[in-house]
Amino acid sequence: MSSKISLTRYLVEQQRVDGLIPSQLRLLLEVVARACKGISQAVNKGALGGVLGTADTENIQGEVQKKLDIIANEVLIEANEWGGHLAAMASEEMDSIYVVPNRYPQGEYLLLFDPLDGSSNIDVNVSIGTIFSVLKKPEGLAGVTEADFLQPGAKQVAAGYCVYGPQTTLVLTVGDGVAMFTLDREQGSFVLTQENVRIPEDTKEFAINMSNMRHWDAPVKHYIDECLQGVEGPRGKDFNMRWIASMVADVHRILTRGGIFLYPWDKREPNKPGKLRLMYEANPMSWLVEQAGGAATNGRQRILDITPTTLHERVSVILGSKNEVERVTGYHTTV
Repeated sequence: MSSKISLTRYLVEQQRVDGLIPSQLRLLLEVVARACKGISQAVNKGALGGVLGTADTENIQGEVQKKLDIIANEVLIEANEWGGHLAAMASEEMDSIYVVPNRYPQGEYLLLFDPLDGSSNIDVNVSIGTIFSVLKKPEGLAGVTEADFLQPGAKQVAAGYCVYGPQTTLVLTVGDGVAMFTLDREQGSFVLTQENVRIPEDTKEFAINMSNMRHWDAPVKHYIDECLQGVEGPRGKDFNMRWIASMVADVHRILTRGGIFLYPWDKREPNKPGKLRLMYEANPMSWLVEQAGGAATNGRQRILDITPTTLHERVSVILGSKNEVERVTGYHTTV
């Protein structure tokens, strides 16, 4: 690129030149990006900022919260509640929705987020991130309720994540492909570093927690067994395994060089359809992957076609390189 293109300029062009997003959505995404910069600063300080360790509290899922989980959640709420772009927010760390207070104007959008994905990696200095999704509030309804959020992922108007690693990188889609922005700390702004991100249709890398192998369903075990047989097996090639235990980091690797990510249903908690949250993790990541030419299913259907029934619904997730995802999905109907 001959000249640096800031996130603001990119969004203005998406609005003014291409007509893909309205001005209110552009402003909302800029606010989310600023909040991610604030979270990045807190993450980077680590022990120096006194933000490591647990907070001795649990979220709605019964998971012990890290101090940074709570800090990131508060940063996103405080940054977004007053701008007039939102009607309400929902977070993996909150029991119910957060309606924009009456003292602020209410907008037409709904923001959902996992404020700090992969928080088990915080204290060991491994990449973590923020995932977000934007929906439009249903028209013709007064006020806002949880039911307004229960829309299939195909209804998203924007989605993205920010990964806090060696660089802080914002990855975004507004329905016209995937773009990546790197935080220029000297300038204090996100700068476009890659457009039209594409995931290779084939891959030799898979990401899954192998320690759960004994609990997997037959189709997933069948697929991984084939991968592990290497060049001597039916796939005729050697696979590498990658597993960071941070969905943001694992998906970022896939968007960068291809691969397949699996977090499937297993027999440890058979009554739960999966581990990951449909609305805060699976939907935004699935849309990003599809916009980059990949695929995302729960093993039987496209994730973006699932209509949520609860705010914190869980789902099995298989996403990444298109041909591999289709293979695993096919095994669920034949194995």
